[in-house]
Amino acid sequence: MLAKTLIDRYDIYCSPKLSMEGDVVGLQIGSLDREIKKVMVTLDVRENTVAEAIAKEVDLIITKHAPIFKGLKDLVSSPQRDILLDLVKHDIAVYVSHTNIDIVPDGLNDWFCQLLGIENTEPLLLTEDSVGIGRIGDISEQSLEDFAEKIKNTFELDSVRLVRYDHQNPRISKVAICGGSGQSFYQEALSKGADVYVTGDIYYHTAQEMLTDGLYAIDPGHHIEVLFISEIAKRLNQWKQEENWDVEVLESQSSTNPFSHL
Repeated sequence: MLAKTLIDRYDIYCSPKLSMEGDVVGLQIGSLDREIKKVMVTLDVRENTVAEAIAKEVDLIITKHAPIFKGLKDLVSSPQRDILLDLVKHDIAVYVSHTNIDIVPDGLNDWFCQLLGIENTEPLLLTEDSVGIGRIGDISEQSLEDFAEKIKNTFELDSVRLVRYDHQNPRISKVAICGGSGQSFYQEALSKGADVYVTGDIYYHTAQEMLTDGLYAIDPGHHIEVLFISEIAKRLNQWKQEENWDVEVLESQSSTNPFSHL
């Protein structure tokens, strides 16, 4: 089948037009006007991901995080550039689905809410009529620490960071959440009445500002977005059955989480 056939179906579900202004989405490497036999879903395109794709003879990678996010001045061989050069050498196309999968209904932020029992949700920040980035909704009233434990267990994490002073452990019932690095949206969480904001990569001074403004936060890290892999593979396999596609869908087995805990 043509790569274009698969991507056209993906775009019906999650249009690139949903992405935030200035975001990098869509085809980044290769061509969609080619026959494919194997497609691999991954969170990141790193050296180990590319080695896995080459070994498994993958034709198309669907990734959340773009391998080319900043402008390139050259493609001279180097550890970073070799990631791209190896993809080109082995004729592996790369398609990026970034903030559009965060925004789309039944996308990444909705999957987080389903796993964590966050109900009656709405977008945290509207990007156009009825859709937007992040989610805010209700949970059964519980302590901050209990909810943090639920996040840790749900995503099989070694730990989470709590943004609070002096081991405060308030009761919470209104939760805002944004996968990835969403600290810039914390004022929206405040304005919508959130007790706690769940997002990754919170900076030290931003955490202090959150607390001064009256908002607690839980930082589970950026890598919980790895949920993208299994959920997108599930949908590709569903469309494969419906459309009788002759393609194998693979979930990347390479860990691209750069952090670990002693």
